[in-house]
Amino acid sequence: MDQSTSCCLPDIQAYWCSLFAFEEVSCSCLCSSIGRMRWQLPLTRKDTTITCYNDLNKPKVHGLEQRYVSPTTGICRKLVVQAVAPSGKSEVAIRNHANQASKLAIWLLSNSPIREWNIFKWIARWFWFTFKLLWSVIWLIVQITAPNSVDDAGEDSDVFNTGLYKPYARRFRGQLWAARSPMEHSARVIDDGETDIPTHSLYPRVLVIHDPIRNEWVACADRETIIRTKFIAISYRASDAYTRGPTYEIEKAQFTEDVRATVVAQKYDAYWCDLECVGETSAEKKVDLYCMADVYRGAALTLIMLGKSSRGKNECWKSWGQRVWTLPEALLSSRLCYKFRDRNVVTPLSLFELANLAYTRFDIEQAIINAYSGKDPLERLERLTLLKSAIWRRASSAHAPGVPPPPPPKLDMTGEKPDTDEVYEAERVYALMGFFEHRIKPNRSEDDLRALVRLSMANDNDRIAERMVSMLPSTITQKACWYSDDDIYGANLWDIVPEIQVAGVTVNGALVVDGCRAAAIRWKDFPEVAFVTADSLRRNIIGFVPYLSWPIFLIGLGVYTMNRRGGIALIIIGLVILFFSPHLFVYSHSGRIVAAQPWLIGVKGAISKEDVEMNLYGGARGHFPRMYFTPSGSQFSVPERGTERGGSFTQYEDAKIADSGRDAGHIYTLIDTCSSTMYYFRAERPPTVCMFTGQEGGLGRFVLCSERCGINELHKESVLRMPTEIGQKMEHTGWVALG
Repeated sequence: MDQSTSCCLPDIQAYWCSLFAFEEVSCSCLCSSIGRMRWQLPLTRKDTTITCYNDLNKPKVHGLEQRYVSPTTGICRKLVVQAVAPSGKSEVAIRNHANQASKLAIWLLSNSPIREWNIFKWIARWFWFTFKLLWSVIWLIVQITAPNSVDDAGEDSDVFNTGLYKPYARRFRGQLWAARSPMEHSARVIDDGETDIPTHSLYPRVLVIHDPIRNEWVACADRETIIRTKFIAISYRASDAYTRGPTYEIEKAQFTEDVRATVVAQKYDAYWCDLECVGETSAEKKVDLYCMADVYRGAALTLIMLGKSSRGKNECWKSWGQRVWTLPEALLSSRLCYKFRDRNVVTPLSLFELANLAYTRFDIEQAIINAYSGKDPLERLERLTLLKSAIWRRASSAHAPGVPPPPPPKLDMTGEKPDTDEVYEAERVYALMGFFEHRIKPNRSEDDLRALVRLSMANDNDRIAERMVSMLPSTITQKACWYSDDDIYGANLWDIVPEIQVAGVTVNGALVVDGCRAAAIRWKDFPEVAFVTADSLRRNIIGFVPYLSWPIFLIGLGVYTMNRRGGIALIIIGLVILFFSPHLFVYSHSGRIVAAQPWLIGVKGAISKEDVEMNLYGGARGHFPRMYFTPSGSQFSVPERGTERGGSFTQYEDAKIADSGRDAGHIYTLIDTCSSTMYYFRAERPPTVCMFTGQEGGLGRFVLCSERCGINELHKESVLRMPTEIGQKMEHTGWVALG
């Protein structure tokens, strides 16, 4: 302990003694305890702030609370969320800026003045409503007599219908780890010799060939010799060939002898087996891994070496079929045969027989085999998607079967050759890339997700990563949230038509996309929305009458001094109109809404359709519906079964039940004023950005994201299916990182 720390301990003791001065014994015990703990007082520091940067690269330090970028100022602000049942510091009750006169009129009609003591409150609100009418008349007179004296800028600009949603005002400013364009800088380290790897190879780098003169097997790297030699490719699983331990070298030598004897029996004098042909140096291993698919394509025959049949034939086939590389090895081969280690018989087999023997997911594997055998051709993207699904379920040296990318493994097997000093964590992607036209260079520093992005960028026609962005998986990961193996809406990867393009991937695995349209979601309250109702002469006339009440009443007061009877008549007419003004005002504003300023408004919890209409437009009576439930746009969507397409009212009850169950606190409502549609959805955090990323099934795919300003990334919270045309009312944004 240094001197400064020891010097401060007496002060600490005195402080605690002063706190416990009411009990001398306890104080002395505490002080002695502190003395004994002199060497047990760790000084810890926990980060409680985040530093973010605006578009001008100016830093701003703030707390760990959720933030958002203001669409009007571009400043990072603390997010305030209106909630049905507020429960946190950042949550407030639902508020609105709807027309106050309309809200007052609705309240006056909805509440009886004769109920208990409600009459005083009713009269007070009636007077306030009539004052609103008087203020409108005064404002109109001032506008007519002195139009230039009133500053138009004093009006709330939010009421003006711009025809566009509020934009997302932040751009990705980081550096790419791997870029699509060679003109962009990539932070990825390119290993020596990587750029020298050929795009495709028609022959292996090394073959094991039998030398008849010396009567021995030798590893041959001569190009001319390899080109003229027909060979057998060996497919096997390491656990069927040898085990780790003191007998490792003996078992490996025995397996090699079995392979060579079988090759000779098949009247071949050359073979390729990764146990002997994969290079020792890092550069050689990358070349061999990159060209693995070409080895099996070019082989005259692929021999599957299974374990001993005494263990059970089904167990041998199951063990072989669970390996990552066996699927591409079989599908890319021109001919197949197999042999058990304890039998001499070599049996030919077809892909259909192989599917029945080795693969547990018969439906997917059968569809793939039908495609590669020409029996039932699939579209390219569908075939590649099924291949990815099949390979991802298999075990590799880095991943267990069906498990997403775990922490870096301790053992790597390129093919099945052990290598304890380096790791290919993206082995599954490298096994998959053999089916693509363009491949990527292996890199030991990348994981599955970054390798998948590079593979997608190299094969732009498939746009796999772009399609994944628009899908809503059953579980959204904290990192690389763009990745998806499934879709809650039941869509397949090939059903998505992407509207974005991947520009690259960051070192964190975030996907940087270009070309997306984005809009900000308002959470703090309901804004005043500019809207237009269907034109009606009757409603226009009736809506004008309440504004005549005060002029008639004031004229009556003036006339009373000259003509008592006429003045009283005008005063009575004015008061009668004032009394019925709430009815007239509400009726005049109850038409069908034909256009509204586009807004995306969020509410935490499940809010009813009636409450949304009241908060948006002040409410109406005897009117056309102003908000609708989505028939197929969210997880809670329930379509109507009638003759017209629409959303069922039952989804509101379903959302409320979910909000009171296991998803309590994670149910949100999104209101779109442009399409007058409500969406209930589940999310971990309130999304503040809505991005239009693709189309599917006649609707647009809109990704709802929260903002993480500290790392300049967005995080996918949910995906909604919304009308495609509203995407045209969102402004284009620059590069956005989805991580």
